[in-house]
Amino acid sequence: MRALKIAGAVVAAVIAIVALLLVIGIPSGFMTSTIQARVERETGYRLTLLGATRIGFWPSLNVTLNDIALQNPKDRNSSDDRLTVDRVEADVTLESLWSGHPHITELAIVRPVAHVPLLRQRNPQTSPSAKPAAPSGEDDANAPVIDHVTVTDGAIEFFNARDRVDDRIDGINANVVIGGDRKIRVAGSAHASEHPLKFEIKATMPAPPLARQNIPVDLVLDMPGVLQSPLSGRAEVRLNGSIVMINGLSGTIGDDAFNGWASADIASKPLVKLDLDFQRLDVAVSTAGAASPAQPSQPWSNAPIDLKGLNYVDAQIKVSAAALNVGEAQFAPAAIDATLAGGVLKANVSNLGAYGGQANGDLVVDVSAGEPTYTLRSDLVGVRALPLLKSAADFDKLDGKLQAKIAVRSSGASPRAIMSNLGGTVFANFADGAIRGLNVAQMIRSLTSGTLSGWQEAKEQTTDLTQLAASFRIEKGQATSTDLNLVGPLVRMTGTGTVDLAAKSLAFRVEPKLVMTTEGQGRAGDPVGLGIPVVIDGPWAEPRIYPDMAGILDHPEDAYAKLKQMGQGLFGTGGALNGLGGLGGNGPGGNGAGGNNGSSDPLGGQLGETLGNLLKQNLGRSRNLQPSDPASPAAPAPGDPAPQPSEDSAPMKDVLKQLFNR
Repeated sequence: MRALKIAGAVVAAVIAIVALLLVIGIPSGFMTSTIQARVERETGYRLTLLGATRIGFWPSLNVTLNDIALQNPKDRNSSDDRLTVDRVEADVTLESLWSGHPHITELAIVRPVAHVPLLRQRNPQTSPSAKPAAPSGEDDANAPVIDHVTVTDGAIEFFNARDRVDDRIDGINANVVIGGDRKIRVAGSAHASEHPLKFEIKATMPAPPLARQNIPVDLVLDMPGVLQSPLSGRAEVRLNGSIVMINGLSGTIGDDAFNGWASADIASKPLVKLDLDFQRLDVAVSTAGAASPAQPSQPWSNAPIDLKGLNYVDAQIKVSAAALNVGEAQFAPAAIDATLAGGVLKANVSNLGAYGGQANGDLVVDVSAGEPTYTLRSDLVGVRALPLLKSAADFDKLDGKLQAKIAVRSSGASPRAIMSNLGGTVFANFADGAIRGLNVAQMIRSLTSGTLSGWQEAKEQTTDLTQLAASFRIEKGQATSTDLNLVGPLVRMTGTGTVDLAAKSLAFRVEPKLVMTTEGQGRAGDPVGLGIPVVIDGPWAEPRIYPDMAGILDHPEDAYAKLKQMGQGLFGTGGALNGLGGLGGNGPGGNGAGGNNGSSDPLGGQLGETLGNLLKQNLGRSRNLQPSDPASPAAPAPGDPAPQPSEDSAPMKDVLKQLFNR
């Protein structure tokens, strides 16, 4: 009886200890070697458990692993191809353990980080990093069944130590539900660079083995920073070794459909092949940082443009669209053929529909040697200039049919560096259009009263153009033109000068001419020049515009000849001011300042009156000089040409100063 009581007490004590252990869990370091051996046997990866491992038995078997590292044992660099996890928790039903077929009802993975090395060269004979799939049999039968997986605060780190590249996809949170009918649903979110994204994937998994079997997949992707509408698509995915093939790809972006196919070889450096056709493709453009269009009054940004990622993937891409919208720019139709290999991107665009015209061109971006280099060749024919310049450069002052040839090159890692290093040639011709917000004739008239600051913009004014053409030779961001030519119904202008693209400034010297009647260019006579060159210099958003006095005072005889010619055009052979129709009224040349006899003086009246008085004064003094006057030349003999005014016979510099320094 005594022995029975002792035995009962021992059993009770054992039961109490076992119950306590079932509730609080037991240290299970002795299981570490077993877990490691099983993982390496199943996957080919080495599992390192650096933290504590615990097992609880209530209410179900719960396994917790802390501080885990998973690595390919064939990698020499310990940081390559590595997965680290802060904590893994798994709930396993006890019945499944007895049957030998583990059933995991809940698997939680906390703060996993996948370290993915970025390779510059493809390795065609890369050995598989994981154990090849075994044929269906015992291994498949004993594979664990998982109902639910959660991933919390995960990340993927892409790195290349030699290039000092370290980029991440952060904030990965995913919820995976696996049904008994092999249907899988994955929903989650992440941050790629500055762009948030949400994704949802539905797939139906075939029976093992998965290799070379079609897997139906539905995908929903919302990436506001890149796509203007959510993408929804479906495809048949097939795995063939390291190659992922995506066939029968179709879907919509917003309300617009697309279809095509894709593949990716991920054995080493990824090789992506893509062929897609879109009904309409809308590509969002960032409005902040280096990607935003620079305002005319603001300097170019020094923010870096990071293109190093082009070194770590090869691609063959064909994209076509009935309509392509890049930010505010619109093209229809569009076809782009691009290849990316060894850090060199080559893109070709042919017969691109652009605002009523066509564009063809090639773009080469080379980031293989450190500092990116760019080469652009483009031809534009019959393109409506206003919407193109407005959408591409936020410039809305010029309209007309644009024909252009562009062949430029540059290098640099920021917008300012690219503009400073720009070189090449550009020819542009605008026909049958208008300069919006500017009245060139009125600006010329205003030069009689002082220097202009800025373009004298007014929304209601325009200057009609028959043609505006110029060719530029560009070196180190300096675009030089010697053939600027503006032709309009009531104004013409020629000029030369330089545009400093890096500093956003102008340095031009132009010679404007005005047509003196509303008959415009249909008259037999030529337009009348202002008589002096005009300088346009300073920031291109707010330049100074003023007469070039230095050149005129250095050559008074030439200036006098111009003034005399201008005076004849203004006053006629009789010397009286003609009733000039003109640039006033509501036409594109002016705003309707009234003149004599119902006509308007296109140069504002003051300049015409001053020119007339000075010319008459100067010519009169020449006639009144007598031969006996020491200051006068001898009278000409019959048949000799009339004496010409000179600095000695008339104070030309004083006359010109009186005229232009008023």
